[in-house]
Amino acid sequence: MRLTQFTDYALRLLIYAATNGERLVTIEEASDVYGISRNHLMKVANLLTREGYLRAVRGRSGGLTLARPATEINLGAVVRATEPDFAMVECFAADNRCRITPGCRLKTILNRALKAFIAELDQHSLADLAVDPALFGIEHSA
Repeated sequence: MRLTQFTDYALRLLIYAATNGERLVTIEEASDVYGISRNHLMKVANLLTREGYLRAVRGRSGGLTLARPATEINLGAVVRATEPDFAMVECFAADNRCRITPGCRLKTILNRALKAFIAELDQHSLADLAVDPALFGIEHSA
């Protein structure tokens, strides 16, 4: 099982926003911290905002923040929202042309494995991914 780069970046952006608490973060900041494309992160941020995971504030001093508490952001839901499909092998696809599909058991086994993978993610929230803010050079005042 391999998640797309889009999902990876979505999880990273959510982690970064969660680590910053209520402070607005910018795409530029997150891009610099992770060393990833600003354009990619903009697309990710747009989807996460549309899906209600991030709140975007426009303007000169705008940025992004979590739209709800990290404890209410389910990892399984985020992955389902960001992955285009879970077609791990050809027989998962609508245009399946694999000749052994009628007698093959691989699809059934992989489908169970996929369900177990998603079920595990469903047991966790963004709060479970909280990291030490110092990893990002963030100092929170007490």
